[in-house]
Amino acid sequence: MKHKIGYNRLGRKTAHRVAMTRNMLTSFFRYERIKTTKAKALAVRRKAEKMITRSRLDSVHNRRMIGRDIKDKAVLAKLFTDIGPRYLERPGGYTRILKLGPRPSDAAEMVILELVSDVEQPGKDKKKKKKSAAPAPAKKAEPAPPEEAEAKTEPEA
Repeated sequence: MKHKIGYNRLGRKTAHRVAMTRNMLTSFFRYERIKTTKAKALAVRRKAEKMITRSRLDSVHNRRMIGRDIKDKAVLAKLFTDIGPRYLERPGGYTRILKLGPRPSDAAEMVILELVSDVEQPGKDKKKKKKSAAPAPAKKAEPAPPEEAEAKTEPEA
Protein backbone atom coordinates (compact mmCIF):
# COMPACT_ATOMS: atom_id res chain seq x y z
CA MET A 1 0.00 0.00 0.00
CA LYS A 2 1.22 3.49 -0.85
CA HIS A 3 0.00 5.46 2.12
CA LYS A 4 1.52 8.83 3.03
CA ILE A 5 3.63 9.13 -0.10
CA GLY A 6 3.40 12.81 -1.00
CA TYR A 7 5.14 12.92 -4.39
CA ASN A 8 6.29 10.83 -7.33
CA ARG A 9 9.98 9.90 -7.09
CA LEU A 10 10.14 9.48 -10.87
CA GLY A 11 12.65 6.63 -10.56
CA ARG A 12 15.53 8.97 -9.70
CA LYS A 13 17.77 9.70 -6.75
CA THR A 14 16.85 12.77 -4.71
CA ALA A 15 19.56 15.06 -6.06
CA HIS A 16 18.79 14.14 -9.67
CA ARG A 17 15.05 14.62 -9.17
CA VAL A 18 15.49 18.00 -7.48
CA ALA A 19 17.87 19.24 -10.18
CA MET A 20 15.59 18.00 -12.96
CA THR A 21 12.54 19.66 -11.39
CA ARG A 22 14.39 22.96 -10.98
CA ASN A 23 15.56 22.89 -14.59
CA MET A 24 12.07 22.06 -15.85
CA LEU A 25 10.52 24.84 -13.76
CA THR A 26 13.04 27.35 -15.12
CA SER A 27 12.33 26.26 -18.70
CA PHE A 28 8.59 26.29 -18.06
CA PHE A 29 8.58 29.88 -16.82
CA ARG A 30 11.01 31.00 -19.54
CA TYR A 31 9.05 29.58 -22.49
CA GLU A 32 5.61 29.27 -20.79
CA ARG A 33 5.23 25.83 -22.44
CA ILE A 34 7.23 22.59 -22.29
CA LYS A 35 6.87 19.14 -23.80
CA THR A 36 7.53 16.28 -21.38
CA THR A 37 6.14 13.02 -20.04
CA LYS A 38 2.89 12.97 -18.09
CA ALA A 39 4.52 11.95 -14.79
CA LYS A 40 7.11 14.75 -14.96
CA ALA A 41 4.46 17.28 -15.99
CA LEU A 42 2.31 16.43 -12.99
CA ALA A 43 5.30 16.84 -10.66
CA VAL A 44 6.33 20.16 -12.23
CA ARG A 45 2.77 21.50 -12.33
CA ARG A 46 2.40 20.94 -8.59
CA LYS A 47 5.36 23.20 -7.84
CA ALA A 48 4.61 25.69 -10.63
CA GLU A 49 1.08 26.38 -9.38
CA LYS A 50 2.40 27.15 -5.90
CA MET A 51 5.12 29.39 -7.31
CA ILE A 52 2.66 31.39 -9.42
CA THR A 53 0.40 31.84 -6.39
CA ARG A 54 3.36 33.11 -4.39
CA SER A 55 4.54 35.39 -7.23
CA ARG A 56 1.24 37.26 -7.30
CA LEU A 57 2.51 39.28 -4.33
CA ASP A 58 5.98 40.71 -4.98
CA SER A 59 7.88 40.78 -1.70
CA VAL A 60 11.43 40.04 -0.63
CA HIS A 61 10.33 36.91 1.21
CA ASN A 62 8.41 35.53 -1.77
CA ARG A 63 11.34 36.24 -4.12
CA ARG A 64 13.73 34.42 -1.80
CA MET A 65 11.43 31.43 -1.38
CA ILE A 66 11.03 31.00 -5.14
CA GLY A 67 14.69 31.88 -5.71
CA ARG A 68 15.62 28.67 -3.89
CA ASP A 69 14.43 26.72 -6.92
CA ILE A 70 14.80 29.20 -9.79
CA LYS A 71 18.41 30.31 -10.01
CA ASP A 72 18.09 32.31 -13.24
CA LYS A 73 17.51 35.95 -12.26
CA ALA A 74 15.89 36.87 -15.57
CA VAL A 75 13.31 34.09 -15.23
CA LEU A 76 12.71 35.03 -11.59
CA ALA A 77 12.10 38.64 -12.61
CA LYS A 78 9.74 37.51 -15.39
CA LEU A 79 7.79 35.42 -12.91
CA PHE A 80 7.22 38.36 -10.57
CA THR A 81 6.75 41.14 -13.14
CA ASP A 82 4.86 39.36 -15.92
CA ILE A 83 3.43 35.96 -14.99
CA GLY A 84 2.34 36.62 -11.38
CA PRO A 85 0.41 39.86 -12.04
CA ARG A 86 -1.26 38.25 -15.07
CA TYR A 87 -3.18 35.90 -12.73
CA LEU A 88 -4.15 38.29 -9.91
CA GLU A 89 -7.88 37.76 -10.42
CA ARG A 90 -7.65 34.00 -11.03
CA PRO A 91 -8.10 31.84 -7.90
CA GLY A 92 -6.00 28.95 -9.23
CA GLY A 93 -5.56 26.62 -12.17
CA TYR A 94 -2.81 28.55 -13.93
CA THR A 95 -1.59 25.60 -16.03
CA ARG A 96 -3.06 23.03 -18.39
CA ILE A 97 -1.85 19.67 -19.64
CA LEU A 98 -2.53 18.71 -23.27
CA LYS A 99 -2.05 15.05 -24.19
CA LEU A 100 0.02 14.25 -27.27
CA GLY A 101 -0.05 10.45 -27.25
CA PRO A 102 2.66 7.85 -26.70
CA ARG A 103 6.33 8.45 -27.49
CA PRO A 104 7.45 6.14 -30.34
CA SER A 105 10.53 4.73 -28.62
CA ASP A 106 9.17 3.62 -25.24
CA ALA A 107 5.43 4.44 -25.38
CA ALA A 108 5.68 6.94 -22.52
CA GLU A 109 2.67 9.24 -22.57
CA MET A 110 3.81 12.67 -23.81
CA VAL A 111 2.08 15.91 -22.88
CA ILE A 112 2.46 19.66 -23.25
CA LEU A 113 2.45 21.63 -20.01
CA GLU A 114 1.54 25.26 -20.62
CA LEU A 115 0.28 28.35 -18.87
CA VAL A 116 -3.38 29.17 -19.33
CA SER A 117 -3.49 32.15 -21.66
CA ASP A 118 -7.04 33.39 -21.12
CA VAL A 119 -7.19 35.01 -17.72
CA GLU A 120 -10.98 35.19 -17.69
CA GLN A 121 -12.87 32.37 -16.05
CA PRO A 122 -14.92 30.65 -18.75
CA GLY A 123 -17.78 29.41 -16.52
CA LYS A 124 -18.65 32.80 -15.11
CA ASP A 125 -18.27 34.79 -18.35
CA LYS A 126 -20.76 32.65 -20.29
CA LYS A 127 -23.56 33.65 -17.94
CA LYS A 128 -22.70 37.34 -18.23
CA LYS A 129 -22.46 37.17 -22.03
CA LYS A 130 -25.90 35.56 -22.29
CA LYS A 131 -27.47 38.32 -20.24
CA SER A 132 -25.67 41.14 -22.03
CA ALA A 133 -26.22 39.59 -25.48
CA ALA A 134 -30.00 40.07 -25.25
CA PRO A 135 -30.89 43.56 -26.53
CA ALA A 136 -32.42 45.88 -23.97
CA PRO A 137 -35.94 47.11 -24.78
CA ALA A 138 -35.86 50.53 -26.40
CA LYS A 139 -37.21 53.37 -24.26
CA LYS A 140 -39.37 56.11 -25.70
CA ALA A 141 -37.67 59.47 -25.90
CA GLU A 142 -38.86 61.61 -23.04
CA PRO A 143 -39.31 65.32 -23.61
CA ALA A 144 -36.63 67.50 -22.08
CA PRO A 145 -37.53 69.55 -19.00
CA PRO A 146 -38.80 73.04 -19.85
CA GLU A 147 -35.67 74.85 -18.56
CA GLU A 148 -33.36 72.88 -20.83
CA ALA A 149 -35.69 73.29 -23.81
CA GLU A 150 -35.70 77.11 -23.38
CA ALA A 151 -31.93 77.19 -23.08
CA LYS A 152 -31.60 75.34 -26.39
CA THR A 153 -33.95 77.69 -28.28
CA GLU A 154 -32.47 81.00 -27.10
CA PRO A 155 -29.84 82.41 -29.45
CA GLU A 156 -26.50 83.30 -28.00
CA ALA A 157 -25.64 86.98 -27.80
